[in-house]
Amino acid sequence: MSQPSISSVVDRGLLDSAAFAAAAALLSGALACHLSSTRRSSELTSELLCWVLLPPLFELLQRRRRSRFPVDADDKRLPPVNDTPVAEPCFRPSIISVSLVAIAITVSSVFRAEVGTDILFPAVALCLALLSQRDILAVSMTAVFSIAVLSEWDPLAYVLSLIPLVATFVAYALFTPHSSRWLRWLRWPRAFDIKTAIWPLSLRIALLLAIVLGRESYVIGVPRVNILDTVVLASVKACTWYFTAQLAQHTSWVVAAVAGTFSLTASQNPFSQQLEIRAIMTVVASQSSLGVIIALLPKPAAAKSKLWVLGLLPLLTYLANVNAIWSAQALAVLDSGNHTVRMLIGEHHNKFESMLLKQSGTYFAASSEYKRRYGLEPPPGFEEWFGFALSHQSPVIDEFDTIAEGIKPFLRLSGQEISDMMTQVFDLPDHELWSCSMSGQPAKTECNHHGRENDRNNAEFFDKITSQIPRPFNLKLLLNHLDEPSVLFPPSAHEMSRPNITDMGGMRVWDQLTKHCPDQKSKTAPRHGPPIDTYGLPFVTDLKSSMNLCEHPEYSRLHGLLLAPESLRLVEGLVPALSTGAPSTMGDILYPSSAYVVEDRFAYHADEDVDWNKKRNNLYWAGSTTGGHSHAIEWHNLHRQRFVELAQHLTQRPLYYLQQKDGVLTKVQSWFLNSRLYDVVFANVLQCDAKACREQKQYFKRKPWASGSRPFQSKLVFDLDGNGISGRYYKLLASKSAPLKQTLVREWHDDRLVPWVHYIPVSQSLEELPELVLYLTSTPGGQKQAKEIADQGREWFKKAFREVDYVIYMYRLLLELARLQDPQRPAWNPGLTTAGDEVGNID
Repeated sequence: MSQPSISSVVDRGLLDSAAFAAAAALLSGALACHLSSTRRSSELTSELLCWVLLPPLFELLQRRRRSRFPVDADDKRLPPVNDTPVAEPCFRPSIISVSLVAIAITVSSVFRAEVGTDILFPAVALCLALLSQRDILAVSMTAVFSIAVLSEWDPLAYVLSLIPLVATFVAYALFTPHSSRWLRWLRWPRAFDIKTAIWPLSLRIALLLAIVLGRESYVIGVPRVNILDTVVLASVKACTWYFTAQLAQHTSWVVAAVAGTFSLTASQNPFSQQLEIRAIMTVVASQSSLGVIIALLPKPAAAKSKLWVLGLLPLLTYLANVNAIWSAQALAVLDSGNHTVRMLIGEHHNKFESMLLKQSGTYFAASSEYKRRYGLEPPPGFEEWFGFALSHQSPVIDEFDTIAEGIKPFLRLSGQEISDMMTQVFDLPDHELWSCSMSGQPAKTECNHHGRENDRNNAEFFDKITSQIPRPFNLKLLLNHLDEPSVLFPPSAHEMSRPNITDMGGMRVWDQLTKHCPDQKSKTAPRHGPPIDTYGLPFVTDLKSSMNLCEHPEYSRLHGLLLAPESLRLVEGLVPALSTGAPSTMGDILYPSSAYVVEDRFAYHADEDVDWNKKRNNLYWAGSTTGGHSHAIEWHNLHRQRFVELAQHLTQRPLYYLQQKDGVLTKVQSWFLNSRLYDVVFANVLQCDAKACREQKQYFKRKPWASGSRPFQSKLVFDLDGNGISGRYYKLLASKSAPLKQTLVREWHDDRLVPWVHYIPVSQSLEELPELVLYLTSTPGGQKQAKEIADQGREWFKKAFREVDYVIYMYRLLLELARLQDPQRPAWNPGLTTAGDEVGNID
């Protein structure tokens, strides 16, 4: 038997080396993409370290490769791949060529670190294939499909991605031999082999990256990196570059670029995919890229067929995700009559029906109910107001405790003292209050401010309201310009004679807002019947209690308004200022936001909505990082960031669900969140320090702004506080979707909206949200109850949130303000408590 020649052994070794280089490049590339997506704060640092490690890695592995093959393996030529031209001999690279590649790779690296995934990277292979005029059809189909899978159809992202696309193409083109007639024009700068220039190339890239890192550290601060994570990521990146270069040497840089496309698509985590079709398309894109790579490897390479095993990487991950989804749905509580959500819906529905039945039908009844609740006579004009409300079929006659709670503390001052207090505070510097005068019939409003011209449509709002009120008013109003509330009452025993204003924007305000908690008495409405079992999850069973800061010291680290408000001007004193919302310990008088009435962007348009059975079975929210000012590190605790972090499952923290065993519900711990049930993203990152902005852009998955009607495509829609109230809330209430609402901010409508009837309340901790969403989307009973809440909220909105209902509320509020400012009114002080207390028994 003849022995194989040394040459044939080397040939087989080289052919197997091509398949091995492909496998190693694909695996290390996929791992590098995965680690980069979870450790983007280490991206630039790891890139710098990668190019420091790369030259010795090349030397080490090249030395081992030469020792394996006694002959000069580097000079052996593989059989042509689909007639791909054989590379021209290596030569000394020019300084210009190396410098251009270094700049190109640096630009691409900085872009990935700052923006994220390079969605146009698959087009690099297409561009190279077009230049070489080889394998255009297969490469182009894979590239276009992969771009569609990776993108979010964001025009701006496409434009920005052109930068790394051009940079990467320049680098790969200069690594490509100029033997094609289409590349012969590119004689300056000259192409070069990466391994012959690895030392000067790495030195330049490392130097450029060090300059970029130094500048960023000087401007926005030193990035927070984990040393071990950075070293691991840098090592994997270095291996990826080495094996990619080896793969390109055996084939071409077109194949190397397709390998990068496989790495991008195969590393997409199906557990974080929001759409099933996107998860499937990602698997198909990775298999398509792998097929192109295998087809373009040298034909005699028998080992290349084994590369199909790598296709199991994205496929098995996807199947594991599908199995986890099925398992979670199988364990969900199906038809238990004692599920907490079902019990809370039933209890609050009975309360709502009872409230409607108790509304006064005569003036005598309404006047008597007013006296019973608030302990004083109704204001002058109350009878006319009652007739107005009754004539406009107001479903609410007695539920105006929000007005009474806001007005009652100021009755401790006489009418003249109220006027003096308003004048004093407006004369102080640094306030954010509008002074508005209302007079005439119908009343007209004129507003002025010490330093602003745009009154946020308040004068227009009041004119629109008063034009429908059949009564003249002669009033002076103080309107808070900011989203955040403003008024903090002094304790009753230590009233301030003069108001005090403090700018607390960006500062922790918890201690200030809760310092009078010991002076406030908390009253909880008595329960009728046994308490509902929540099984250890913080379902909202008592809305007023859940919003009371004095009862929840843990809120000090859970909400942006308490951690670092964007622009809070704290006014301490008995100042009757009107705001659109305020937490429980603050004393702003509440009125409807002008955004609800005069701003079309917050208006509901029925033609934009879709029927329930056509909506996606998920929870939707998209918005900005408003709600507080983000500082480095601390931004994780702001309420919007906590919500998006949970919905995108960005931290490995335990989640809790309810499961039923032998008819008994219990709370169980899990690490799985079904991402198909959540479409939650930030569309914009703002109100943050430079470093905090950068950290959040790297941390969260973001999408471009969607149209205002996009929430209507989902069955569940989320709403939560911004800097103050959320202007989109009414649009969601009016829609055919079921709103989930998380808030610490009291609003004028709190008396007429009933949780678990018109919307679904969510706690500040969000701990019950995974179970809540799973139950409402994945069980027959939950889906039915979600639709019922959507329908009930929609119908109630039509009845109780008409424009005339705002007029009815404001009519009553203006009557109270007119009595409050009456210069003949004496101080009324029969031992009253502060506005944070309950002054009436609200059933």
